[in-house]
Formats: sequence, C-alpha cells, structure tokens
Amino acid sequence: MVKTIAIVDYGVGNLLSVQNALAYIGQKGLITADATKLRQADGIILPGVGAFANAAERLQCSGLARVLQEQSERKPLLGICLGMQLLFDGSEEGRSMAGLGLISGMVELIQTEEKLPQIGWNALEIESEAKLFQGLDQGSYVYFVHSYHCVPKNKAVVAAQCDYGAPVYAAVQQGNCFGTQFHPEKSGEVGLHILKNFGALL
Repeated sequence: MVKTIAIVDYGVGNLLSVQNALAYIGQKGLITADATKLRQADGIILPGVGAFANAAERLQCSGLARVLQEQSERKPLLGICLGMQLLFDGSEEGRSMAGLGLISGMVELIQTEEKLPQIGWNALEIESEAKLFQGLDQGSYVYFVHSYHCVPKNKAVVAAQCDYGAPVYAAVQQGNCFGTQFHPEKSGEVGLHILKNFGALL
C-alpha cells in the first residue's frame, strides 16, 4: 500500500511543486491543514517560503505548531527551506517569534561576502550517516534560494553543508526530524532521490 505524506498547508509554501515531485516518484502527497489528516499521515513535509516570523505565527495561531511538535515524536517530518528553519528555536530575521523548537539552535544571516540571497545551484558536502542522502555522490548539486541559514547548537545534527563564501548548513537530521535548506522539489534527479529516501523512512 502506498503510504501518505501530508504536505502542511499554512499559507506560505510552494505546495503543488512538492506534491507534483512526490507524484512523479510514485508517492502520495496530501496537501492539508487538517490536524486529523496530519495525525493519520505516515509522514509530514513542512514547506515554506518567505519571512520566518510570519510563518511561525501562522503555525501558532492555527494550532498546527502543536500538532507538528506532537507528530514529530511519532513519524518522519521533513522541513524544506523556511520549513527547515521553523524546526529551530527562532530566527534573527525580523521580529522575534518562536519556532517549533524541535532542533536546538537559531536561524542566522549567512556571514559571507557573496551576494545574498544565495540563488542557484550549489554542491553538497554530505555526512556519511545522513539518511536523506544515501546513494548520492559527494558534490551533488541542489537548488537554493535563501539569505538565512540554520545554526544548530549541536553540530552533530548537520547532515550536509555547502560553501557559499562561508560554510552553510544545508541539511539536518535529528530523530524523526529532517530538514533541507535547499529545495529538493526543484533539484532535478538529486532532489527526487532525496524525496525517495524520505519516503523510504515511513
């Protein structure tokens, strides 16, 4: 039986591109803001684009933050781009607003002399035990659009990083929680492979 991945609809995400990428690899993706459906799903993807505080506020006010915190203890949860940032405690971007607090650390502006935002393809330096990247080569290219990146307190949670004039933490994993700062749904065959690996965790 094909398992279901719920794609969280909270008004700040490129939902259809994620759903289409999942469909392409034969994975069922259900776009929903319904807590019951999130609880019934086999896995959850939290996408997101835009400002951290606005997105965090939407999750809090809708009650979805509590559902995600609860479900992250039971099933795999993948945050993409802003969705990865929301897994952390908070961000220095804009007004202060608490994140989900599932991974300890803060979201900070990338300290680089390169132009921000980072828009385009960059090569990954992958940690050997990173579950999302099994079967991928070092130096695989993925697509980024961001100015801020996650800085975890415990660097052991870093699953991949890239160089953008400074080290940028590109992916994390801790327990059932996974995050990619880049967009796997926009990263060609490499991105589809990452989504397949996530599906295999369900």
